[in-house]
Amino acid sequence: MTDIKIDGRMIGLDHPPYIIAELSANHNGDLTKALEIITKAKAAGADAIKLQTYRPDTITLKSEHPDFQITEGLWAGHSLYDLYEWAHTPWDWHKALFDHARAEGITMFSSPFDSTAVDLLEDLNAPAYKIASFELVDLPLIRYVAQTGKPMIMSTGMADAEEIAEAVDAARGAGCNELVVLHCVSGYPAPASDYNLRTLPDMAARYGTLTGLSDHTLDNTTALTAVALGACVVEKHVTLDRNGGGPDDSFSLEPHELEALCTGAKTAWEALGRVDYGRKSSELGNVKFRRSLYFVIDIPAGGTITVDDVRSVRPGYGAAPKHLDQVIGATVVEAVEANTPVKLENLKL
Repeated sequence: MTDIKIDGRMIGLDHPPYIIAELSANHNGDLTKALEIITKAKAAGADAIKLQTYRPDTITLKSEHPDFQITEGLWAGHSLYDLYEWAHTPWDWHKALFDHARAEGITMFSSPFDSTAVDLLEDLNAPAYKIASFELVDLPLIRYVAQTGKPMIMSTGMADAEEIAEAVDAARGAGCNELVVLHCVSGYPAPASDYNLRTLPDMAARYGTLTGLSDHTLDNTTALTAVALGACVVEKHVTLDRNGGGPDDSFSLEPHELEALCTGAKTAWEALGRVDYGRKSSELGNVKFRRSLYFVIDIPAGGTITVDDVRSVRPGYGAAPKHLDQVIGATVVEAVEANTPVKLENLKL
């Protein structure tokens, strides 16, 4: 579970969560919109913007066979080929998108869906790669990506423990030394109750990797909870308008929600801190308002203190209440006045 680095940004448990804004199909076929999403993601505080690099012919077959028809869910009524024709990011956009991301100062990388996509992304000097959940079982693709020697992030939606282990072994065996495994539920959208986030620390221990979350829920609660359980990477789909009508718009964050995620994730990580029972700097001014022992009557020098002579009250300038049993029956060395703190050094115990 060693730290990794993407484009100069350290990622690990001792660093703020790495937030990936997934552009996916939310450009809706409009390059200008894709460029604007990149700009908005940077302004919201995201660390990276991610593409999906495929063409319909690199991901499926153009066929009317029933196997290739979508009959339920968000994309029902489309063939796989038609869906990916609608949703894909044209390859001739990629250079413009990478150039724009660099100009904006935000890291860009992508999910390749075959070896030709990896080759394209290598030509564009992509600093890392993401393996999509549906491709986790494509071990030859994982090995091809691993041979680039660049960091790899892989989503695990639909995969069982054995399939995840096979993918991790394939990546490591082919030369990937910087790996993050994302817990994921491949529902669009996915209910929070399906996420079983207690899987995150088990995943880290089981596979010996950094972990994160690819989140398809409709708000940020699941993602922020994941940070508290050790997620060092969070990925969410991002759009300009959830009602934009594109294939992924309906389960994506809008820019102001992405900003809230970036802020909230960092706050959650900061709140985790470390094991520390010491007094915190923000508490120092309030120590004086804790309870302590105060005299409630005047007592002359040499007088014996009775149970009715002292009380535990605020503020905290007197002896701690834990000393009450010692104080009762003690004698005062010098006379004391009512409403003054009990000082052990003024008592003969």
